[in-house]
Amino acid sequence: MQHAERAVVDLPLPLRNFAATRRILLVVLAASILFPLACLVGYGYLDYQRRIADSDDMIDRLARVTDEQAVKVLDLNQQISARILELLGGDDDAAIRAHEAELHQRLRVIGGDFPQVAAIAVFGADGKLLVNSRAYPVPAISNATRDDFVRAKAIRPEAYFSLPMYGPVSQTDVFNTTLGRSAADGRFLGVVSIALRSDYFSRFYADLTGGDPSLALGLYRQDGQLLVRYPGWPPGTEPLAHTPFTNALRDKELFGHVRMTSSVDGVERLLAFRRIGDYPLYVMSAYATNAIFQQWWRHFVLIAAITVLPCIAVWLLVFFSLRQLETERLAWERWQGEVAMRLSAEASTRQLQRMGALGNLVANIAHDFNNLLMVVSANMQLARHKHFNHVEPEVMAVERATATAEALTRRLLSVARKQPLKQEPIDLAKWLPGAGTLIDAAVGDKVQVSVSVVVDSWRVLADPTELEFALMNLAVNARDAMPRGGRFVIRCQNTRLVSSDTLLPDGEYVLISCSDDGEGMSEAVARRAFEPLFTTKLQGSGTGLGLAQVLALCEQSGGTAKIDSVPGSGTTVRLYLPRYREARAVAGVVDEAALDARSASQGMVLLVEDNEDVAAGIAAVLETFGCEVHHEATADRALDVLSAGETFELVLSDVQMPGKLSGVDLAERVRLSWPKQKIVLMTGYADELERARHIGVAILAKPFNIDELHALVSCE
Repeated sequence: MQHAERAVVDLPLPLRNFAATRRILLVVLAASILFPLACLVGYGYLDYQRRIADSDDMIDRLARVTDEQAVKVLDLNQQISARILELLGGDDDAAIRAHEAELHQRLRVIGGDFPQVAAIAVFGADGKLLVNSRAYPVPAISNATRDDFVRAKAIRPEAYFSLPMYGPVSQTDVFNTTLGRSAADGRFLGVVSIALRSDYFSRFYADLTGGDPSLALGLYRQDGQLLVRYPGWPPGTEPLAHTPFTNALRDKELFGHVRMTSSVDGVERLLAFRRIGDYPLYVMSAYATNAIFQQWWRHFVLIAAITVLPCIAVWLLVFFSLRQLETERLAWERWQGEVAMRLSAEASTRQLQRMGALGNLVANIAHDFNNLLMVVSANMQLARHKHFNHVEPEVMAVERATATAEALTRRLLSVARKQPLKQEPIDLAKWLPGAGTLIDAAVGDKVQVSVSVVVDSWRVLADPTELEFALMNLAVNARDAMPRGGRFVIRCQNTRLVSSDTLLPDGEYVLISCSDDGEGMSEAVARRAFEPLFTTKLQGSGTGLGLAQVLALCEQSGGTAKIDSVPGSGTTVRLYLPRYREARAVAGVVDEAALDARSASQGMVLLVEDNEDVAAGIAAVLETFGCEVHHEATADRALDVLSAGETFELVLSDVQMPGKLSGVDLAERVRLSWPKQKIVLMTGYADELERARHIGVAILAKPFNIDELHALVSCE
């Protein structure tokens, strides 16, 4: 709906601040040092953490493998024990000694082919050795006081695992699994002891580690006592009894990871452990963190060496640029001065254009007001010449001029969003066709106007005068965009917005679309179309307030406006107005307080108005209603009068006044101190209307007519 945008070339002042460029180069130099360094540090940290995580995974896998191996050995050991118990049955010491030779052979057969089994022995109830798979006849050996015999007797039929020892019969390092025997009546018959070779486990652990000295595997009892470890501790060393690892074993955790420093060699290790099935034993795998660090450090140094080579090239380039920058500085500053002079001239031209637009607006308004003042002045002189007799034509002319001035003022206040709207429910299905007739007359014969409204369109709450003026502005813009004629279409429909791009809350709205098939707008013009004083019309042909008034009306009514335009194809302006659901008090319409005022009996009216001429006019009108008027020029003085005890049927106050209190402040004080006092506010601005409505007072929008005032005051 706007004419094509005039070409404006903005040539910004070239940014060649050599000090800033030098700082940028120094920043680049610092960044070329710090950024790679930060990346190296970050990479090194992440790589080290990755290696720690990989090491945790590795020792966890080793722990699982050693766990599976130990489960197989111990399950087989349990089966061997069961066979021996079945073989012995309930025989006592004498019966076993009587069959020693036969039992010796049977034990050799049961355990002789298993490499982990060092020896199988049967001890009597008194702890003496009765049968052994390694020796016949058995030597005179007793373990009556040994820990494994005592504990196996106490916890039978559970097996007990002894501490590592040197087997007197097998002549090798072993640890025993000891199982107590009981008669049918519960009497203790002795124990069956299977000696497991420690070196069998050590060789298996050595194969798993591949000879890596930083890896360690071990077999522990639940109480934290070491049974087998590879590599073994030096002779005579004794680990501490309370460490994070041994504490986890005593707490019977099924598996876990700890990071701890050894109490034997002081080496920090990552350690993983797992419980072996249902046995009170654990396997452990550990990896020295210093080995992880050494591997990481060698890799990190290699990466750092590769990274520093391109950095050196960048540093040399920056030093070269710094030297070249100093060489160019003097010549550039001379050229910059010439460019600055040119840009200053162009900036002055643009400022003059803006001032010209503002001057055009002021001139148009001054011209219109001068014409209106001329009408008023001429008719008042005619009235005086007639000695104020038979002056009805002159009064009517003054009224028409006043109405025109009021419309012009409303237009300016609407653009500034300070016009108090006289909102009322509007049935667009009935209202729009009537407005279309006026629009058709305004755009002329070349433009065809059509109005399309859905039958069940929702009502909206808006100022009908402002809405009609907005549609008229859009129609005039459409006419100017179609110098050879065309079509201007107004469509009205209901719509529901959900997550729209209008920045409006989701809900129900009435959409009024105004479309033409004129010249259209470029994207740059469409973005600025709603700006006050922005126009693409020729100088003196437009003020740039039309579309600004349209947007102001929609936003003051709770909606918005949008423009869609295609150059050469036309423009569509969409007005979104919220659906009106229930009646509510608005500015200039009687609310509950006003209804109470209508029933007021004859009495005094306190008029608070700082303009003496306005006050005199309102007082004269009130007196024609039969009211007695008490006038005060400020809200401060009016509050003093009320505080002094004087009573009034009605307080009628302006909003904007000199002094500490405004009219709204006065209304709040009156509502607080004298709740039953009727009060009405007058205003020509919309700034404080919401605050006034919140405290529940009636509002008259200036300029108002006698009927609006009479609707609130009844003093006859």
